[in-house]
Amino acid sequence: MFWCEEVAAQCQGPQIINDSKTPSGRVHVGALRGVLIHDAIFRTLKAKGIEARYLFGVDDYDPLDEIPAGKGEHFEKYLGQPLCNVPPPDGSDATDMAEHYMGEFWGVFRELGVTVEPYRMRDIYRSGRFNEVIDTILRNADIVRRVYKEVSNSDRPPTWYPFQVVCEKCGRIGTTEVFAYDGTLVSYRCRENMVKWARGCGHEGQMSPFNGNGKLPWKLEWVAKWVTFPVSIEGAGKDHSTKGGSRDVAAACLKAIFQKEPPKNVPYEFFLVGGAKMSSSRGVGASARDMTNLLPPEVLRFLMIRTKPNSPVNFDVNEEGIVKLFNEFDRYQTRVCHDKNATADEALVYQLAETQPKGDYFQANFQLVSALAQMPHIDPVVEIEKRHGSALTEIERNALERRLKSAQIWVEHYAKEEEKTRLQETLPASAAQLTATQRAFLQRLGLALADVAWEDAVLQATVFETARMTPIEQPVAFKAIYCVLLDKEAGPKAGNLFAYLDRDFLRKRFAEVSVDLAAFWKESALTQEQFTQWMTQQKEKIAGYTHAIQSGEAGNVLELTVEMKDGKRHLRRVWLEATPDATALLDAIA
Repeated sequence: MFWCEEVAAQCQGPQIINDSKTPSGRVHVGALRGVLIHDAIFRTLKAKGIEARYLFGVDDYDPLDEIPAGKGEHFEKYLGQPLCNVPPPDGSDATDMAEHYMGEFWGVFRELGVTVEPYRMRDIYRSGRFNEVIDTILRNADIVRRVYKEVSNSDRPPTWYPFQVVCEKCGRIGTTEVFAYDGTLVSYRCRENMVKWARGCGHEGQMSPFNGNGKLPWKLEWVAKWVTFPVSIEGAGKDHSTKGGSRDVAAACLKAIFQKEPPKNVPYEFFLVGGAKMSSSRGVGASARDMTNLLPPEVLRFLMIRTKPNSPVNFDVNEEGIVKLFNEFDRYQTRVCHDKNATADEALVYQLAETQPKGDYFQANFQLVSALAQMPHIDPVVEIEKRHGSALTEIERNALERRLKSAQIWVEHYAKEEEKTRLQETLPASAAQLTATQRAFLQRLGLALADVAWEDAVLQATVFETARMTPIEQPVAFKAIYCVLLDKEAGPKAGNLFAYLDRDFLRKRFAEVSVDLAAFWKESALTQEQFTQWMTQQKEKIAGYTHAIQSGEAGNVLELTVEMKDGKRHLRRVWLEATPDATALLDAIA
């Protein structure tokens, strides 16, 4: 079974799934791993007829303990205060900092087709929903201290209580320490040096711990959610799920104080980009919003869901990585929707990746789309429709527009200069480095393109045929093409690229490359010994051949056009050192 089916198989009765996020800045792309893992479980349960709810909490009663990049002047004075009490950045329409950053994240949810029942911890605390649990935990603070020691080897003094109040004087919650509870009021102090990232005001006092006057530390907040909602499934990241880690502490407190079993955990690994956190030359890419801008919803969901939660997702944003991702998604789509030969796991992955069922529809190759997106004189939609052979449906046009957007963002923000596919308006200076054989190949290719059908498969076959008849090794031939057209060593499939360019433009560009015939012959000709060896090796594959002798200032060569039994033609050029008479040589290989 696929991993989310394994989870579903262990469930009996209605299920409540929970996840949450602390919105202390732009939400990092790694947070999407948990969001989409829980969403896949939720969808799988619903598909199997199991009643389920997916709750997602905004941990906005957490203290501001880190300043978002570039916002120090605005946020520094609020360090230690609950996020929901911190004003948003200048120019924001949000009511507070938490709502400002969650607003962007909720937009990501909508685009990815993730439907949750949202809640905010400010509302949970202030409404009194946690009052009973808070009272029970405070009355059993000695048990909490014992669990911390036994499970995570963390020592807490006898006066430590698992609760922090909002200081009545300075409004900070991250700097307060509760040291007593009489069943009605907690005694606390706001310590100046309790944490490194905020300074308390030194106030001491008493207050009720209920109705939003304070909060539980997040390990105990987990316990409160599990008891109150109640939660039956909640995964946690690898860093929280290690032995003796925060998940173990919370589970042990739940059992010891409330005699309840913890929700099913689905531990998940990190989301990595190129083996590390995402970055680019312009400083974008680290947020969930950036990743959702880069990848279409179905491709991003596919990336996150197809890998088992306990394995890391490593996405490389270079050209090879992004093209590979789109190609893999397209293969799944073809196998599931078109060929109908997908495995059960492939079908489920594709089903969970789609935001809504679309059936079988045409998808344009991403590498080609990215090349077209970099050619301002070309309308990509028109050219893709030509290749497709008919007008695109609304679904197909929307899919193409999503890929065009991805390609444009990738080129602008992430592609290295050598990965960009910019059609050169003039012959680039790098063409001077081409070998004589590469130059001859390009000239011959220009001639060969004069009267072929302007279709990508035919054009690709023409490139191969011309390479064999130059002769030149195929990788070296393609490098010559990309050099004079794109000023780089690699690019999209040549036949696809040619199909979207003007025939006369290509022929003119290839003809611009001059050829030194003598140098070409010297580079490409074989010795008589090499030629005889090649013919002997290929003898069983040869159907026949014709020959011609070419003469020039540099000397004479024999050009043999060999017809293979598979229908392909090859040219072999032999240097005739003494005389243009090739009779003896041909007799030797007959």
